[in-house]
Order: sequence, then structure tokens, then C-alpha cells
Amino acid sequence: MSAKMEEQNAEMEPQMPQRTLAHIKNKQRRQELFRKMQIDKRKEKLKEKKKKQREDEKAGDKAPPKKVPKTIENMRVFDETMVNPEDEEVTYDEATDEMAPYFNRETLPKVLITTSDKAAWTTRRLCKELSSCIPNSEVHHRRHLPLKRIIKSAQEKDFTDLIVINNDRGKANGMVISHFPDGPTCHYKMSNVKLRQDIKRCGKPTEHQPELILNNFNTRLGHSIGRQIAALFPHDPNFVGRRVVTFHNQRDFVFFRHHRYVFKDNKKVGLQELGPRFTLKLRSLQKGTFDSKFGEYEWVHKRHEMDSSRRKFHL
Repeated sequence: MSAKMEEQNAEMEPQMPQRTLAHIKNKQRRQELFRKMQIDKRKEKLKEKKKKQREDEKAGDKAPPKKVPKTIENMRVFDETMVNPEDEEVTYDEATDEMAPYFNRETLPKVLITTSDKAAWTTRRLCKELSSCIPNSEVHHRRHLPLKRIIKSAQEKDFTDLIVINNDRGKANGMVISHFPDGPTCHYKMSNVKLRQDIKRCGKPTEHQPELILNNFNTRLGHSIGRQIAALFPHDPNFVGRRVVTFHNQRDFVFFRHHRYVFKDNKKVGLQELGPRFTLKLRSLQKGTFDSKFGEYEWVHKRHEMDSSRRKFHL
């Protein structure tokens, strides 16, 4: 009976509000206490983590499965255009698209790299560094020539692809990749550009042909983009050089990286960045070669219509 009365008295007593650091007027003292609270919180979290690990080790096979954290990627909205490699329609498209001669080893890539008019020094430098990443590529100055004339001249000289890097106010802000002779042509927004001189502990690339890694190009649109990017690089990389070029797609942003790797042991791999570094965002996919007036677009990014959900991706 007494215990029941004590519970009732405890319910009737007014609860004191939890005090925060706002009542401390001294800013320095408030910051010190906040840092101490954060350290204690991390220690408690680590303690709970170690305790759970010990419990899982004792349980062995009977331990509950680890929870998978929810991310934007694994909560992605279902897309009907996701590619199944065993799909007959996908196989037919691969055998008949514009990049089929490259994948059938009928042609070897030869890439022309140029800039927009009045290119800044940093843009020209980016073209030179990009040329060192892509084998069998040449950098040519624009010299105020129209792009259609450059395309015609490049086709006569047996170039298979054209890369144009655009700039605005001294910074590279766009890239156009066009495949010859029948396209397609991709327009990208370029951001977060870093040259080799801006990357810490950046190495120097060798003459070896690099390996190519394409990640997460899973939809029909992404599959087409990945095949066009793959057509820029030769089929036979020199594994002795341990160079690798990566195009990693995450949330429709394509991250370009260039590394040299070394195997430290059976589990660890060391990486040295060789540069440059930039990020691409697809704006449009156009049939055929570049044609700003009469070109037919297969896909155009419409921000207000397509970016309504953070969990919907197109590549």
C-alpha cells in the first residue's frame, strides 16, 4: 500500500524541466561544457557499440542480423528502365547502337579535345591533363572555329570522338562529348574542378594505358551514357602501370577520378591520385553529332519536373 501511495505522490509532484546550456551566460564556459557533453556522448555510444559486439560474439550464429542503414540510394524510387543484362531487348540495342563497332573491336578510339572560344588558362590546362588520362587523344586550340566545322574536319582525320570543355568567367563549367559519325552527343554541367596543382600529394601519370571503372550506370539512359564513356578508352589496359580512371555515378552526379594503386597486402590497397578531378551532371542527350538548331534530343533534364523527389534518379 505504501508503494502505491509513493507512486501517486511522484505523479502529483511537478517535474522539473530539463536544463540546457542556455542558462549559462558565459560563452566560453558554455562552449567548454558543450564540448564535454559531446565527448561523453561519443564515449557512451562507443561503449554501447563494444557491448553489442561482445554480445554478438557470444551469440555466434544465433546473433541477430545487422541492420542496414537507410540511405537515399537504397530508398531509391523504382525505375522501370533499370537494365537487366539478360534482357533480349537490351542485348539487341547493344548490338545495333552507335557504339557497337567499338565493342566489336572494329574501331579504335581516337579523341579530339578542344575548348570553347576565349578559353581561360585553367580550361586549357584541364584539356591537357584530361588528354594524359585518355590514351590516343589530341588537344587542339579552338581558334574561333565553329563547332560544325571542327566536327567535319575531325571526321576527315578519323577521330572517333570529340570532347569540348566550355568555360565561363575563367572557370570550366561544361563538357560536350560527341561520338562520330552518328552520335550521340551528351551535354554535361561541370563543377568542382581541381587541377593537379590543387590536389595534395598528387602524382604524375605514366604512359601506360589505364583501366576503366564505370559504377552505377543502371538505367537505360545510364547504360547509354556508360557505353559512350567506355568508347573513349582502348580495350587493352596495361595492368603493369596500375593506372585506373573511374567514372562513379551517385545520385545522377558522375565523379571523375584518376588514380594509381598498389597492393599493400591481401586486404589493403594504397591509392595515389593523379588528377584532374571534376564532377559531371547530365543536361541532355542528343541524337547524332552536335546540332544546336535542328538536333533531335532523346533526353533533356527538366529541373522542376524531374527533381520533385530526392529519391528519384535517372542514371
